[in-house]
Amino acid sequence: MKYFVAIMLVMSLCSIKQALADHEQILVAIDHAPPYSALDDKGNARGLILDILNYIKHHSDEDIAVKAVPCPFSRCIRMLAQGEVDVMGGLIRTPDRERKMAFVTPPYMALSSSFVFYGHQHSQIEVRRYEDLIGKRIAVMRGAAFFPRFDQDSRLDKVEVPSERIAVDLVLKGRVDLVIAVEDTADLAMNVLAQPAHQLRKMDYRHTQVIYGHMAMSRAFAQSHVGREFTEHMQRMAKNKVLDKLVAPYQLPAIPPQLLSEETGSTPKNTF
Repeated sequence: MKYFVAIMLVMSLCSIKQALADHEQILVAIDHAPPYSALDDKGNARGLILDILNYIKHHSDEDIAVKAVPCPFSRCIRMLAQGEVDVMGGLIRTPDRERKMAFVTPPYMALSSSFVFYGHQHSQIEVRRYEDLIGKRIAVMRGAAFFPRFDQDSRLDKVEVPSERIAVDLVLKGRVDLVIAVEDTADLAMNVLAQPAHQLRKMDYRHTQVIYGHMAMSRAFAQSHVGREFTEHMQRMAKNKVLDKLVAPYQLPAIPPQLLSEETGSTPKNTF
């Protein structure tokens, strides 16, 4: 019996040690999506989600490093779903993603903007209503979510690409007809990516909504002690307006008060 107790004690200590080792650092997936996240030529990362996590780290009792993992958007999504990274930021909440990852509420980004479509300035294409998208080749970033009607429409010819840069390049080279983008950030992103935005023409049709960007965690990390603590920190930061101060340098608005209600528990599904 003594040997059994000793073995169980050793196994328990090993389990605790492994659990602590598993969270000596938080792996954060970072894709190049200026202005909210960016990678320089050497692969160094910066962005809003890192600002938030580093703030939490410095105000937490946990001695844990925050490590950026640069990756194309679609790979970031896949790595988060498979638990190869712990956290990713700026994600629109969808039913499919909710089955694969855990979303932190409230969202830290609430951008009232439009999804718009850009074509080459010399093309004869006109998009004045949603139905005009049918028959056009539209570049979309692989793994991204836009608005439900567009995402779920199997009639549309969507050409998946690994990055926004490639999507715009395909339009400029005439290989696709259109690229979809968030209006409030598209011009700034193309400027950061050093792309000739003046060679593009914005179509008349737009889909306007409030676009919420969430922090999302892998299922395993969300259920860990550190993941739960970080979630609680995030919710306190939203309520005491710290998040508003962190997002302000990115020209993002404060979190709407209705999203801070404890009774809602999550953001309304029909806004995504």
